[in-house]
Amino acid sequence: MASNLVPARIRAATAGAKKRRRGPREAQRSALLGAMFLMATSAVGPGFIVQTTSFTVQLGAAFAFAILVSILVDIAVQLNVWRVIGVSGKRAQELANTVLPGAGWFLAALIGLGGLVFNIGNIAGAGLGLNVLLGLDPKLGGILSAAVAIAVFLSKRAGLALDKIVVVLGAVMILLIAYVAIVSHPPLGLAVKNAVLPGDIDFLIITTLIGGTIGGYITYAGAHRMIDAGVTGAANVRIITRSSVLGIIITGVIRVLLFLAILGVVAGGVALTSDNMPAEAFQAAAGDIGFKLFGIVLWAAALTSVIGAAYTSISFVTKPTTSPRRRSAATVVFIVVSTLVYTLLGQAPATLLIMAGAVNGLILPVGFAIILWVAWRRRDLLGGYLYPQWLLGIGVLAWLLTLFLGYQSLGGLATLWV
Repeated sequence: MASNLVPARIRAATAGAKKRRRGPREAQRSALLGAMFLMATSAVGPGFIVQTTSFTVQLGAAFAFAILVSILVDIAVQLNVWRVIGVSGKRAQELANTVLPGAGWFLAALIGLGGLVFNIGNIAGAGLGLNVLLGLDPKLGGILSAAVAIAVFLSKRAGLALDKIVVVLGAVMILLIAYVAIVSHPPLGLAVKNAVLPGDIDFLIITTLIGGTIGGYITYAGAHRMIDAGVTGAANVRIITRSSVLGIIITGVIRVLLFLAILGVVAGGVALTSDNMPAEAFQAAAGDIGFKLFGIVLWAAALTSVIGAAYTSISFVTKPTTSPRRRSAATVVFIVVSTLVYTLLGQAPATLLIMAGAVNGLILPVGFAIILWVAWRRRDLLGGYLYPQWLLGIGVLAWLLTLFLGYQSLGGLATLWV
């Protein structure tokens, strides 16, 4: 009865005020979800799918151990990266330039080169996905996919559009791969046993997985999106920590489901021998429907990687004060250049891919060293925040492993001179 005594106009104004107060929080939650999926789906590109399939065929159930170890190392790295960037409220290149003048621009150049070259491969992957799904010419499919990515950044609310598309396509990939994993009937018990007691351990494969999941621009994709959404400062440490871990878990879930889907096929006695083993495996597991599902998964993985590479690369060459309109325009130019090169060449040249792979291998130890230095010695950049020593400790251990990754990647450059 009391509510009836309040004029309708006042009640409506009060409700509107409450809705406005909820708005920013809801926008932040949406952006954090987008940041998690941006990082996860940036990692899950065409190379991720091929890599997971190849290693599953090579190691069988023992690949479960490599996946588990890589996830733990990935979490150690991202916990530190997200916390330092989140608490400081500064992008990686800003921190680098503050610690060592010019280092940020060096890091930005490495990110831009790697992002551009791999984006050509991502557009090629999207074209192949539409070729499998709809029978389109791969070049036409690549151009259409690039147009979709461009539309995201040209929308009036580009940030919201980005968050929604990576979340939706990430969820689609999880559901479709889960379906194929179920129908392929993988030996779950054997996979679980090998996760802790592997029959075979290949450390090179483990380091390759780590580099493919958090190497290059992927390391910073989610963290940069998070601070662009305004989630910064020591007061948000808990949510920053949770988001960084969940982002890696999303990537891990996709990796595990894909592994199980392929393992079921391999364990069933099917020999994968074609040039497109992932498609062959999906078809063996679920028939022609499985083949089409692979087309959707490949397209979704490639498109989200195009978006992630473009967004993160441009975040390294723009400032937080850059207007959203200019940032979107620069991102569109990045995608257009990638598409033009793909259209002219059909794929990223092998030499460029080797160089970009080596660059990606360097980005992780160089950029991560700066992150750890800020955590250890530059409390002023963290607003006086007392960084947990245990977190710094596991970060240093993970960094030592990234040095090995960088060394391995430089070996790829040697092939250019042979």
